[in-house]
Amino acid sequence: MELLSLQFAIFLVALLAAYYAVGRLVGRGQWVVLLLGSLAFYGMAGTWKTLAFVLVAGISTWAAALGFSRLDAGLKARLSETRDRSARKAAKVAVHRRKRLVLLACLALCLGTLAYLKYWNVVLFELGLASSPHGMGLLLPLGISFYTFQALSYLIDAYRGSLKAERSLPRHLTFLLYFPQLIQGPINRYGDLAPQLFSTHAPREVDLSRSLQLLLFGMLKKYAMADLLVGLITRLLAGAGDGAPGSLAILAILLYSAQQYGDFSGGIDMVEAVSELLGIRMAPNFRRPYLSTSLADFWRRWHITLGIWMRDYVFYPLALTRPMRALGKVAGGRLGSHVGRTLPACVANVVVFLLVGLWHGAETHYLVWGLYNGLVIALADLLRPAFDRASSLLRVDRSTRGWHAFRVVRTFVVVNVGWYFDRIYDFGASLACLRQSVLHPDFAGLPQALTALGMGKSELLQVLVAGAVALLVACVSLYEERGGDARGWLSRRPVAVRAAACAAMCLVVVLSLSFGVGGGFMYANY
Repeated sequence: MELLSLQFAIFLVALLAAYYAVGRLVGRGQWVVLLLGSLAFYGMAGTWKTLAFVLVAGISTWAAALGFSRLDAGLKARLSETRDRSARKAAKVAVHRRKRLVLLACLALCLGTLAYLKYWNVVLFELGLASSPHGMGLLLPLGISFYTFQALSYLIDAYRGSLKAERSLPRHLTFLLYFPQLIQGPINRYGDLAPQLFSTHAPREVDLSRSLQLLLFGMLKKYAMADLLVGLITRLLAGAGDGAPGSLAILAILLYSAQQYGDFSGGIDMVEAVSELLGIRMAPNFRRPYLSTSLADFWRRWHITLGIWMRDYVFYPLALTRPMRALGKVAGGRLGSHVGRTLPACVANVVVFLLVGLWHGAETHYLVWGLYNGLVIALADLLRPAFDRASSLLRVDRSTRGWHAFRVVRTFVVVNVGWYFDRIYDFGASLACLRQSVLHPDFAGLPQALTALGMGKSELLQVLVAGAVALLVACVSLYEERGGDARGWLSRRPVAVRAAACAAMCLVVVLSLSFGVGGGFMYANY
């Protein structure tokens, strides 16, 4: 179900009316409305048949967390009954072993389901054992990667004892099925989201003006920027490669940067606005990534909740293992203290980004893209002393705006090199386009190449609209990067100004929809 549709508008209005009516008349139980509404949303999205997979993840993690709680309570009772050190140690070891077995079984069930549904036929296709990556006809559950990772974060936090297990299965399912997060995230954490889900909210808590501004701005990025570029990018890449000017591929990848940013961040703006209308603030998932000063900084700003998930549940557990500490000790003795301190984190980073690539898909190009990001970040960390010495020799003043701007541009280039592997699905073709871009850019031949593609007036108008929206997005990003609050600024303007701004955004979105291009959200497939 499209967020920009009459069906969703009717659904949302009905849900808001029931939600706040229950809050006012009953004083509690709004979460029941959210659960029923989320189930209805799942059904209207056409994925009723896959609800069983969501229930498997929900019921298994709920039961496992309760099991952890009971095992911990039993251990506490046994420890209070005896002072014998050997008996206490044996009890702790036995409980830890049981908890670990339950954890591993639940992880295997959830990740195994995810792997089978999302990756199995793709792997067969990559190995030449299937005619199509979708040949099995498996229907993916809506938001499968998002709800699986969210369920696993709850499971692992319960295992670690950092949250109290939820005793109510319906409440736990509300946390997993909360409909704004199902389309493309964010990956919310139980400790942050649950207190809001199970509290009572009143309409006066909602800043309607700010929420509508965010909703419209998200629509602007999605429908008047991202969607308008899809067709052109496809045509540009079809004509790029060996024999074509490299500038054709460069232009396509730059437009893809805008498309992906507009699609993902625009979608996040829209679902966050919907959640705000319910009085619930989800975890932030975007923070002006194209103004990053390093690739590591980029990944702290892009898909923030996935990065935090990988940090907490993969990076630290891996980097702090005994083999990794041993590796650091050996490397430190032979290659110096910096390498000894950094190498375990570098190896963990490479593993994390391979998993990030796999999270996007099992196709080879996603794995190459993940490996590229991991290796660049790892090498940047390992070579930091060399970069510092070079800067000192060249007498670079790192406090200047010029140096900051250089780092932003440099990072943007590094990110866009990675997009070659992300967007161009054939690895050989991505290398060919990258080679042409570097060795034979031929910017003078770009106009002739574009003319040969036969761009019409409609496509030119689409590019102009998308460019104007991209310029607006860039200005807003720069303003907010300097500490400004764009929504707050607009909210302080007179009603007429606010109404005019909202009307203008609506008009541009409607104009963009008239081209009949684009489609669903890119991250809805993950």
